[in-house]
Amino acid sequence: MSRGYRDAFPVDSKSSANTVGRPEFFASPPDVFPGSDLFAEPREARIARFRRILERKMHGLSFSPYVDGQAPGTQISEEQIRARLGIIAPYTRWIRTFSCIEGNQEVPRIAHEMGLKTMVGAGLGEDPAVNETELGNAIAVARAGHADILAVGNEILLRGDMTEDELIAHIARAKAEAPGVAVGYVDAYFLFDEHPRVADACDVILINCYPFWERCPLEYSLFYMQQMVRRILPVAAGKKVIIAETGWPSHGSPYGSSIPGPDNAMNYFINACEWAEREGIELFYFSSFDESWKVGAEGDVGAYWGLWDKDGNLKYS
Repeated sequence: MSRGYRDAFPVDSKSSANTVGRPEFFASPPDVFPGSDLFAEPREARIARFRRILERKMHGLSFSPYVDGQAPGTQISEEQIRARLGIIAPYTRWIRTFSCIEGNQEVPRIAHEMGLKTMVGAGLGEDPAVNETELGNAIAVARAGHADILAVGNEILLRGDMTEDELIAHIARAKAEAPGVAVGYVDAYFLFDEHPRVADACDVILINCYPFWERCPLEYSLFYMQQMVRRILPVAAGKKVIIAETGWPSHGSPYGSSIPGPDNAMNYFINACEWAEREGIELFYFSSFDESWKVGAEGDVGAYWGLWDKDGNLKYS
């Protein structure tokens, strides 16, 4: 997640802070919202459900190797990558990365050594020179056999970093130069609906789903995410749809009716992961660790999306 849905669904003077981003999702609400039974359980029971998800391994986790005081631009050592991956490796089958420069290009190889599968991200943006290095390194990782899925960019259309045609050209290059590897692009779910040519260019549809950034109350959040996925199925046209990111912050300021907090974050994780398991949906949870550097782009909640805190301690236990 970069600037995220704060840009797509701003709270301003023309819209109530308590209005969800897409009220049409509630045109035919269910009598009982899915996942609502969880909230009545004692906290000890919910913690036990949280731990069981980890013990049987979740499908995937977003992974960033940075420790406190670091941010993109920091050169990351292999030793640090191994240490951070070692914390989460027992609890996930896949990891998703976001960059292939500054040492991040070593993460997929090390993850494979640890028995993890990889969604390898090329961190594309506005700088053509950086884009060339990112994509070139990502393709090299894929050609070396260390990318199970290659994600060409993240939220580029959401940020407006390049045109649709430019993005499609990058996707086409990755497909041509990394044959045999599934190639996709990651963005907010609704942007695939708005850019069907991008969906057509991808082997797999990689969507970011954040009820939090659409001001959705926690009690409706699972239903809301289900509507996000259903909305995108027609444009996917039979291609696999993977939830590349979803999550809920454990601390910080409310965003409309979306309220951060330890219990809310744990409850969202349980509902999202258990639903995805039941439905056979591949889901990458955001994120592995809290990251202090993210407060600039996302406000105070930006530092608190991890299942583990910045020091590598599991939050909900």
